[in-house]
Formats: sequence, structure tokens, C-alpha cells
Amino acid sequence: MEKETTQPADSPESSDDPGAAQTGAPTGEPEEAQTGTPQTSEAQTDETPSDELQEVPIEERVEKAEEESKRYLDNWRRAEADLQNFKRRSEQERADSSRYAGASLILNILPIVDDFERAFQSLDSHVAAMTWFDGVRLIYRKLLALLESAGVKPIKTEGETFDPKFHEAVAHAEGEENKVISEVQRGYTLHDRVLRPAMVVVGKGGEEKKETEGEPANG
Repeated sequence: MEKETTQPADSPESSDDPGAAQTGAPTGEPEEAQTGTPQTSEAQTDETPSDELQEVPIEERVEKAEEESKRYLDNWRRAEADLQNFKRRSEQERADSSRYAGASLILNILPIVDDFERAFQSLDSHVAAMTWFDGVRLIYRKLLALLESAGVKPIKTEGETFDPKFHEAVAHAEGEENKVISEVQRGYTLHDRVLRPAMVVVGKGGEEKKETEGEPANG
């Protein structure tokens, strides 16, 4: 008598495709959910800038760009002008520093010149005739020539109108009003600047008053 063989229902041989459980419908649904969400967000971000640009008129954007370019041009011109002024000031300062570099040394030499001149004024005629004194005069002349080559010049005083820029009044005497009568100490200029003002005596107009008062008496 033959025996019938039966296979269990849950046997692995009863399934037609072993990989059907892995590639079934449940695994397909999450993929659609994952791919669908990024596509909608990218579409929104791409459309937003274009919408904003379309809302602003082209004339307004051009006007705004022109205003910005004009502002940048004005700032550049202002910076360039400031740079040119700075260069000009720097060059002028360098020229002045080199031109007036020896001012302090010259101020220390001027008292020596004053001593020479005072000695010549009070010198006895007998001493002035001696030969060795010619050497002293030569030293004095060389010193003046050295100062002149450096740009030092004496200030005019006697007979000149009193000028507070160049003269310093130490006294007033009878004479033509506001005129320099005599010089007490010589003044000097270095190029176009006053190195030392001249000390002078200024007239106060007393002489003219006496002359006008004396005219009727003589008549």
C-alpha cells in the first residue's frame, strides 16, 4: 500500500519567490514619500527670488543702481582729493624742514655778529689802523657771507615805517610819527620768515609839533 507524502503549508518550498517579501508594496511606499517632499521644497525656493525680482520694476532697479554708482564715484573723488592734499602738505613740510633746518644754529651765531659790530663801533682809531685788525674784519665779512648764503638778510630799519612784523619798539622819541628813528639791535630774516625782529626807536611826532608851533612866533 503506497504512502502519500504531504508538505507543510509554511514550508519554504511553497513560496514561489524568496525575494518577494523584500520587494513588496510596504517598501515602495516610503520611497515615494521621501522623494516627494524635497521636490516640493526645491520648487518653492526656486520660485521665490524670481517672484521678488518680477515684483520690482526695472526702472526702479536701474535708478537705485545709478544712485549707488554716483555715491561710490563721489566717495572715490573725495578720497583722491584728500590724498592729493596730503601729498602736497607732506612735500611742503619736507621743503620747509630742509629750508629752515639751520634756524636754531643761525640764532646762536647772531650774538657773535652783534659782538663784532659793537666792537667796531667802540674801537679806537689807532687800533683800527693796525694790520692785525684787518684779519678781524675779514673774519666778520666771511661770517656775514656765510649767513647770506644760508638765506639770512638784515631787516631795514632807519627811515622805514614801523612794521610790527619786522620791528620791535623798545622806546619812543621825538621824530616823525610811526617812523624808525634809530636801531638798537639789528634784526634778520631767514628766507621769507622773521628770524629775529629788529629792536628800534620809533618817532612819536614831537618834532613836527614843535615846528608847527614855532611858525607863528617867527612870523
